[in-house]
Amino acid sequence: MDKGNHYTLDPQGRWLRGATHRFSPFQDARPEGLPISALVIHNISLLPDQFGSDYVDQLFLGCVQVDHPVLADVRGLRVSAHLFIRRSGQVIQYVPFDRRAWHAGVSELAGQSRCNDFSIGIEMEGSDHRPFTMAQYHSLIGVTSALLASYPDITLDRIVGHSDIAPGRKTDPGPHFDWNRYRLGLDKAS
Repeated sequence: MDKGNHYTLDPQGRWLRGATHRFSPFQDARPEGLPISALVIHNISLLPDQFGSDYVDQLFLGCVQVDHPVLADVRGLRVSAHLFIRRSGQVIQYVPFDRRAWHAGVSELAGQSRCNDFSIGIEMEGSDHRPFTMAQYHSLIGVTSALLASYPDITLDRIVGHSDIAPGRKTDPGPHFDWNRYRLGLDKAS
């Protein structure tokens, strides 16, 4: 398991220390002059409701190995997230924070569209149908604390689920994501 509340960012604020680093090709430059001001939490599982495979890693790296019919639907997708938190609590970073990851799609927060432009995307290994693990909450709280310390424009009211910025289109992080546990953990960490 990762070190939870002991995460820090490198001096440039690009990479999370304590995470495994991989480089997704699915990223680009953020618009100049637009501060990073939101954190978007997602869930993901490939295959549905199955965890621990390398499929999410393959998806974000653009090399999905189709050995199951469900995976044929995701092969060729160009998506990424800044971070992926496995059920074990392991954190993997795919996109530097100063770059735009392709996680939100058509989205809007507080009247501002194109959330990828100004947000950091965190994918939790999970689904709408199962609770997340304590190890994941521990890592998410540690990561969030580090991000809040480095990006003052991310405020607690701008930490949202994918469903909040794409209502009717997305449901994640889903009904089993415990916002109270997460927010209580953030309060204790500060």
